[in-house]
Amino acid sequence: ILKTLNSWFWWENIWMPVNVTWAHFVDRDGLVFPKPHQLYATIPYAIVLLIIRFFSERYVAIPLAKALGIKNVRRVKPQPNPVLESYFRESSKHPSQSEIQGLAKKCNCTVHLVEKWFRRRRNLEIPTVLRKFQEAFWRFSFYLISSIAGFIFLYDKPWFYDIWQTWVGYPFQTLLPSQYWYYMAEISFYWSLLFTLGIDNKRKADFLAHVVHHLAAIGLMSGSWCGNYVRLGTLVMFVHDTADFWLEAAKMFNYAHWEKTCNMLFIIFSIAFFITRIILFPFWILRATLYQPTYYSTTPVIAYFLFNGQLLILQGLHLYWGYLIFKILRRFIFLK
Repeated sequence: ILKTLNSWFWWENIWMPVNVTWAHFVDRDGLVFPKPHQLYATIPYAIVLLIIRFFSERYVAIPLAKALGIKNVRRVKPQPNPVLESYFRESSKHPSQSEIQGLAKKCNCTVHLVEKWFRRRRNLEIPTVLRKFQEAFWRFSFYLISSIAGFIFLYDKPWFYDIWQTWVGYPFQTLLPSQYWYYMAEISFYWSLLFTLGIDNKRKADFLAHVVHHLAAIGLMSGSWCGNYVRLGTLVMFVHDTADFWLEAAKMFNYAHWEKTCNMLFIIFSIAFFITRIILFPFWILRATLYQPTYYSTTPVIAYFLFNGQLLILQGLHLYWGYLIFKILRRFIFLK
């Protein structure tokens, strides 16, 4: 079954233009092509990033947080109680008064002690400001470095200025070393975010949106790698990263209560977000993926619909987040 599914997945009509086979993607005459098996390396690379994250959060983020005036608040742990712990995990974190009385009788203690136990146990679930700062610092560091690296990799490439160049010579476009490392770093980063979703700060409002975004990002980058849509892929990554580090910087200063700095950074982020995600992404990149391929092939392959479907999902997320940002800006401007 797996062998059959594998042959279906790599069916050339899904990925390749007419009269092109996987045999054409063997390195030759100075041409180097991306190979699907290279994506396996993103898992160990993700583990390396997690190690880097651990040390950067511990030895860079914490001293920086202290310099900005953020204190590490130590929360008091409740006394170990298997009965209350089981009820907390399996039934309710906010028991009613009658339930508290029943638990007090069961544990042979006072109602006041049970209330205090649940209060302290709930507090342990809330991440400290320092923990939030550490996570924002890691994201800020990665997005800033990837934005700078992306600009260095792209600024001298013709497709950075003329989007039509992304299709010139396709699919026989050679893979550059900078493109390889750019892809490996980005895919590994999103794997690392998925690995730590369970322990990172919980986002009640858009947790599901983050899961969808990470999976769509990994799927898009991996698919574009296999189909050699690398030129367009690097542009998509660059457009996304250039706004994100402003938001993480605003969060960091918000946690430090530097209100004016936070507000200024959030305004810069909002401008960058609307320019890159609401203007450039749909009218520059989506135009290149939806419209321009018809000039190079009269029979779009299945991958054309798969990739564009995922890009449209991303754009839907952009509009959703743009709506949230607009609401915040409106409150900020009109309600001070």
